Amino acid sequence: MGKEVFMAGKLDNKVAIITGASSGIGEATAIALFAEKAKVAIAARRGELLDKLAQRIEASGGEALPIVADLTDETQAINLVQKVHAHYGRVDILINNAGLALAGDIDGADTLDWRRMIDINLLGVLYVTHATLPIFKAQKAGHIVNISSVAGRTARAGIGVYNLTKWGINGFSEALRQEVYKDNIRVTIVEPGMVDTEIDTHITDAIAKQRTIERRNSIAPLQSEDVAAAIVYAVTQPQRVNVNEILIRPTEQGW
Repeated sequence: MGKEVFMAGKLDNKVAIITGASSGIGEATAIALFAEKAKVAIAARRGELLDKLAQRIEASGGEALPIVADLTDETQAINLVQKVHAHYGRVDILINNAGLALAGDIDGADTLDWRRMIDINLLGVLYVTHATLPIFKAQKAGHIVNISSVAGRTARAGIGVYNLTKWGINGFSEALRQEVYKDNIRVTIVEPGMVDTEIDTHITDAIAKQRTIERRNSIAPLQSEDVAAAIVYAVTQPQRVNVNEILIRPTEQGW
């Protein structure tokens, strides 16, 4: 019997935190980073789904650390980062993926939807990033990937507050890059167009939900794995290369 050949990955011994990892882009990204031999800490509110993903990764020979966390709570965000750092002794990549896209007109909106989006799309990203930066600075290395959207580049009636949160992420990411590049910390924003995920199920406005579903069904949307591949591209570049921005639309999406 010959010796087993170990295939090295581009992210050997790297530790990645992925938020919103229980489904969709987050789940696909965890699998894609594991395929490059990263150790993945997967965070979300739905513990059962996290456990299933962790079992899937570990059954394939990987290493996954599931952590249930509501990142709209700053204490839980801090605890997430501290648990991962304590467990692995380092953190190399942060994927800020957790978010909501609650479509709906501004006039007559349920303002609770606004708060929910601002809390997770903006404050959740800020809390986790703030907790991670001291680790990256001490290591003199780290990579932050913020999942934005085409909605962070173009505004459209019917998603105005979602636009607000994603434009905010884009501005925050560029300002952060300018602040931390001297510490050898890289910052990337990934802006997907229509993606075939469960994100529509959270929309509370029935008319807006139907419009969104019809718009998505009118084209061949991106798959979560397509976005994950873009993330892998960014985080596997040589340290001298900082991919600042990736805008990725379905071929059939004209808006």
